[in-house]
Amino acid sequence: MNHDSYPDGYISGILNSVCTIAIVGASPNDVRPSFFVLKYLLQKGFEVFPINPGHDGKEIAGRKVYARLADIPVAIDMVEIFRASDAVPGIVDQVLAMKPRPKVIWMQLGVRHDEAAAKAEAAGLKVVMNRCPKIEYGRLSGEIGWNGVNSRVISSKKPIMRPGLQKLGLKVG
Repeated sequence: MNHDSYPDGYISGILNSVCTIAIVGASPNDVRPSFFVLKYLLQKGFEVFPINPGHDGKEIAGRKVYARLADIPVAIDMVEIFRASDAVPGIVDQVLAMKPRPKVIWMQLGVRHDEAAAKAEAAGLKVVMNRCPKIEYGRLSGEIGWNGVNSRVISSKKPIMRPGLQKLGLKVG
């Protein structure tokens, strides 16, 4: 897999297939990116499990925090890493020890470790590096396009929305 560029179908395939996500490095601080990504994924219907040893047993965004991936009581489909790149090999080793094993390892913006990615892929996992699932979901579902981003057309006109909750599905591409 070329980790410099991902086809939209690869990303949408992952986001359409996962239901449970563990976020390693989740923060209770509501101005941290890991907090608002966690909240966004919850709003989109994913079951999210925050991982943060310093907050074990507490709650982040109404979800119980776990100290380690191995502590989560259900099967996880995707592990999202909100940690520095040098922490990735250890996290990948934890993922590979899980039973059942998650299908995906996703590294947040700015996080990349090619050797750990190769190890995960050799074990049959899909890997995404240096991407944000919140941004990718919004881009592929058209949410970001509402503001002109990713549409190649910038407009000051607000879109006309139908009444009720606006919940978009992912465009498969």
